[in-house]
Amino acid sequence: MKNIQYLLALHSIDGLGSVRLKRILDRFEDPKLGWEADGKTLRELGIPQASIDIFLETRKKLDPEKYLESIEKSGIKWMTFFDGNYPKLLKQIYDPPIVFYYKGEILSSDEKAIAVVGTRKMTGYGRLVTEEFTKGLVAFGLTIVSGLARGVDSEAHKTALKEGGRTLAVLGGGLNRIFPPENTRLSEEISSGNGAVLSEFPPDYPSTPGNFPARNRIISGLSLAVLVTEAAEDSGSLITARLALEQGRDCYAVPGPITSALSKGPIGLIREGARPVMEAGEILEELGITKISNAKSQISNNLELSESEKVILQCLENESKQIDDICRELNLSAAQISGDLLKMEIAGLVRNLGGGTYTTH
Repeated sequence: MKNIQYLLALHSIDGLGSVRLKRILDRFEDPKLGWEADGKTLRELGIPQASIDIFLETRKKLDPEKYLESIEKSGIKWMTFFDGNYPKLLKQIYDPPIVFYYKGEILSSDEKAIAVVGTRKMTGYGRLVTEEFTKGLVAFGLTIVSGLARGVDSEAHKTALKEGGRTLAVLGGGLNRIFPPENTRLSEEISSGNGAVLSEFPPDYPSTPGNFPARNRIISGLSLAVLVTEAAEDSGSLITARLALEQGRDCYAVPGPITSALSKGPIGLIREGARPVMEAGEILEELGITKISNAKSQISNNLELSESEKVILQCLENESKQIDDICRELNLSAAQISGDLLKMEIAGLVRNLGGGTYTTH
């Protein structure tokens, strides 16, 4: 698009939004003409007077050329709805962003993506299932999309990076104001050759609670499906999941312990039509990808395990357990169990969840 500086200047105006901005662009082929429109014309386009007042005040203060330069100096790139490389899945949703900003690279392969979202107050169980599902999806070349929030989002991004995969982080504020601030380093790692950090909000726009529903429609819009691993009944991640269903995308939820409040979100989604899943392979099958193999079983088959190690694996096969419980069930000493668990943890057969609790999953 010509005169991109005027499009970005228009996009920076509070109160326009993508729907109103599109009306202006439909009326004026050149965004420069839209930037110069008078109040009467804007009212004819259905733009409220309050937004028109902000528009006219912003126009007095903002120089589009200098604004464009400031964005470029920040190392921020942009993509418009009219660009040929605009993500195809995102283009299909209702109200796709007219402009979004990003750092890093968005590749054609990122169209093969799954959103992994959930609670900010993640439990050990939530961490475990988020990591395991993300590993399985990344192993088959899927890009992981999430919101860079604390908890499940961060774990999904970190696991994707650790496994050598790609990930897209969608922000609820501008790229110059990473939120939460402790994830600044994570955002830099993502944008340095491992995916992209992106936002439809102007670079210096703050992250406020009202931004996140709009952010969530982009997370689901970039994805073939949404997976919720752990969430409370009022979790914002459920908005993402419901948007996915509205957008005609698949939605998956991981059942959790019925005693946990953070299992209520996934259970509610399942009642609404989300598919319950127990492993990444089920999602892969839905997408027509061969089911992932059980790597732990292959490892255990290739190792020479003692009899006590074999029975410990069998004991942990269906649920995580504390060392004391394993000792009672197998009638073995704590010293024996601890030694065996340490060896198997190093081999990657079991995992220490903390507090003396172990799992094979």
